[in-house]
Amino acid sequence: MQTLPFFGIIGLGYGAGRTGFFSPEATAYLTKFVFYFALSAMLFRFSANLSLGELFDWSFFWAYLIGTGAVYALGTIVALARGRGVQEAAVEAQCVAIGNIGFLGIPMLALLMGEAAIGHIMMMLAVDLIIFGSLIVILITGARDGRMSFGILRTIGVGLLKNPMIVSICVGLAVSSLTLPVPEPIWQFVSILGAAATPGALFAIGASLATKSAERIAVAAWLSFGKLVLHPAAVAVMALLVFPVEPYAAAVMIASASLPVAGNVYMLAQHYGVAPHRVSASIFISTTLSILTVSAVIAWVTTFMP
Repeated sequence: MQTLPFFGIIGLGYGAGRTGFFSPEATAYLTKFVFYFALSAMLFRFSANLSLGELFDWSFFWAYLIGTGAVYALGTIVALARGRGVQEAAVEAQCVAIGNIGFLGIPMLALLMGEAAIGHIMMMLAVDLIIFGSLIVILITGARDGRMSFGILRTIGVGLLKNPMIVSICVGLAVSSLTLPVPEPIWQFVSILGAAATPGALFAIGASLATKSAERIAVAAWLSFGKLVLHPAAVAVMALLVFPVEPYAAAVMIASASLPVAGNVYMLAQHYGVAPHRVSASIFISTTLSILTVSAVIAWVTTFMP
């Protein structure tokens, strides 16, 4: 029940987009506002109150990386077994392993599980963007060129430097590490701007879903199952049974892994021209089903949260 208001805002956005009240162009501009301004301000505010030591924990890092990597590998194997090439396999692997942590996880879980969850979520976001975000570029570009080149690494580096979420986290951590004073007007500015991230991101998710359709149901259903069920299950095994991750951090990790397919996977698929309709359907189906699955996972993980 706790998640219903969040999915209610997503539904409101979907209705606005579906009826034409919110055009695709308006949705694109709202998404830009949230991505470059509101969400970045929120991440800066949270990271400026953290130290690198509080953000980084080896047990947490390995549990999430190995759990996500296992599902990523499974997605790749299934795609290759179906006769798909390396490029399509890379895209499908992203669908089953990379969730909507940025737009849905940060705003929703920060409110449901407390602001202490933000540090753990930022760690997972960094792993997704830096490791798995780089991997899809390497696989697709390498498959096309037939080799690795300096250009691929340059593309990855420039992409990370242009990502406002990575930049805002790094700037916030730098401010925290150097104990730089933040004037009160600036602090209030980022607080007010960051407060727009939660409703803006959720509404934008819903409005963007209005332009997507549930085509190619069989494959999209498998990818949604992998993301909503297999990914949180794999991460739960790593965090609860293999690595000594403390209960609260494990709960945040599992809840984050249960989130639906990330919207940036569609942007990558569209950019490279690799299975964008399949990804679109996966986002639509997984987000719709996540109303039930995410609620169930959060209800479960709160039973062992301190």
